[in-house]
Amino acid sequence: MEIVLMTQEHPFWDQTIAFAETCSWKAGPYLAKMMRNHEFQDPERVIAAIEKNQIVGYCTFAKKDELPEDSGYAPFIGFVFVDERSRGKRISEKMIAAACNYAKAIGYENIYLMSGEYGLYEKYGFKKIGDCETIYGTTDQLFQKKLS
Repeated sequence: MEIVLMTQEHPFWDQTIAFAETCSWKAGPYLAKMMRNHEFQDPERVIAAIEKNQIVGYCTFAKKDELPEDSGYAPFIGFVFVDERSRGKRISEKMIAAACNYAKAIGYENIYLMSGEYGLYEKYGFKKIGDCETIYGTTDQLFQKKLS
């Protein structure tokens, strides 16, 4: 299992787009569109889990997520997904750790995550700091992890 932090020049970029586009999660095609349209700018990254030269999961490290840009929170881990056949191998944990390590290495003290999942991200060291209205008019939980 390899966890890679990618920009559009990475050899697995197009394969990750194809995987996201056809995955079982409804947000996958949206991520694929963002990747195809080169919407990730430095220092943002797409993080992929690769097993036997196949993408089995992904997440993102981005400046913003589903909160308004003036929310004051940044950066975010988003789009956390692992293929059903690869679950139970702690892949999400490894991708989230890679995003946290990267964020810390480039100078961030905190990292955030928006999710409707309950009890999932707390086991990775995140603490819920509130419920927030998203740019889509829905409400999601905002989680924070201190990186120091």
